[in-house]
Amino acid sequence: MQNTTRQVLAATRPAKPKINNNRTQVTRMYGPGDVERTVDEDVRNEKYRSEWRRDYARLIHSPAFRRLQGKTQVFPGHESDFYRNRLTHSLEVAQIAKSVAIMLNATHPAFSGANQIESDIVEFAGLAHDLGHPPFGHNGEEALDECMREHGGFEGNAQTLRIVSRLEKKSIVRLTDNEVRPFDGREDLRAGLNLTYRSLAAVLKYDSQIPERYSDRSKKGVMKGYYGEETELVRAIKEKVAPGLGEGEKFKTIECSIMDIADDIAYSTYDLEDNFKAGFLKPLDLFVLNEEIYQHVAETINSRLEKQYPDYDYVIDAEYVKSVLVFVFDTLLFAIDDDDEALLRDRSLKRQAKKMLTAAKVQQISRKLASDGYARTDFTSSLVGSFISGIEIVQHKSIPQLHQARLDVNTFLQVEVLKNITFETIIRSSGLQVVEYRGKEIVKSIFNALADKEHDGTRLLPDDFKALCKGSSELVRLRAICDFIAGMTDRYAFEFYGRLHGTSHLTVHKPF
Repeated sequence: MQNTTRQVLAATRPAKPKINNNRTQVTRMYGPGDVERTVDEDVRNEKYRSEWRRDYARLIHSPAFRRLQGKTQVFPGHESDFYRNRLTHSLEVAQIAKSVAIMLNATHPAFSGANQIESDIVEFAGLAHDLGHPPFGHNGEEALDECMREHGGFEGNAQTLRIVSRLEKKSIVRLTDNEVRPFDGREDLRAGLNLTYRSLAAVLKYDSQIPERYSDRSKKGVMKGYYGEETELVRAIKEKVAPGLGEGEKFKTIECSIMDIADDIAYSTYDLEDNFKAGFLKPLDLFVLNEEIYQHVAETINSRLEKQYPDYDYVIDAEYVKSVLVFVFDTLLFAIDDDDEALLRDRSLKRQAKKMLTAAKVQQISRKLASDGYARTDFTSSLVGSFISGIEIVQHKSIPQLHQARLDVNTFLQVEVLKNITFETIIRSSGLQVVEYRGKEIVKSIFNALADKEHDGTRLLPDDFKALCKGSSELVRLRAICDFIAGMTDRYAFEFYGRLHGTSHLTVHKPF
């Protein structure tokens, strides 16, 4: 079965894209518009530091970045100091992304000379990609989206762009030489971290506006994209970063595509490691799951294959999902050393005894991989290295900044199987679902309390959010409430809910 699996996977690997040296590049990888910022500012003369490094510093020192340490990745942080949170996950994504950029600069002809990828931007994108996640993960995202369903919705990536471009308290539009205010009547004059347009482009993951009303969406559930309030900003980003972009042409920068891949690689490997450490799964458990799980994973992957690899005419099934798992784990669980081989050749042992002894050894190896830190680290390290080596480039015909990095199909299937198996077995497990269900109810309860017009719920907001709500439209008021809740850590959301409903001791000294 192992040999068959390898042959099947090898057959799915497409040929590496050929480099057409006759293509005419109408722009270079970076231009003058990339380093421009949304608001003019007096910049110190620091020739030793690039504009991208300045953006990196602004992100690292921002409260939104620090708050990621209080947001759950898979397992709640109070369960163990070992488990990853959104902050440590983001650090790992940034490291993988930067490694990919360095590798591509060194090996791919499209990124030679003046067209090398700025690794600082890629690293920035990796660090920033999860800023917009609300408390309680995807259930918190669903809760806020449902609360905002008639006022532009909510989505984590859209919120990330909003945080760095508007919500963070670094820059404000200057009204006069002597006066700076974040709000001018009904006009929101916040400029967030005032990043360069190229850094903003690196976190613009989905190039579509989320409709204001839920009924206008093409499909139900959380819709990926950006908010209507950021439409002008997105237009400016496109004009500055890709001035030759055609009307309606897809926009996603090379740095953003690398970040996206790094996120998937980290998710598929390190979240699985946390599951092994937690004892929820052992490697051998992956082969004896409910058949419906394999089928659901196959359906999910097929839908993504259709979107991301439209030229790839292949449909996978539950058996193929299992074969990928065998391919990933065979050398770890089913390796035959000299002692094993001698055992299998021993004619004095009955066949049934050989089966039992082999099964016992595989079970022992599985337990060791789950419990032994050295074994887990070696496993995840080898997976990450293998996945990075499976990256290919789809070149844009005329705009190099819109080249796309992606996993070849073979590697994509391996990443997707591991990622979705983790989601189905752990994220959807009853233990975590109880926690996330409660989190969704908490988010909705806080939103409803703050949005309550009859009792003027906005009076419960911090002064800056309260000022924005005063005299504003319904859209501005609800978006401000949504922004406030989305910025909460899991623990702070629990505390705020407790103060509202008397489930914890009240205090007036707890700061916002």
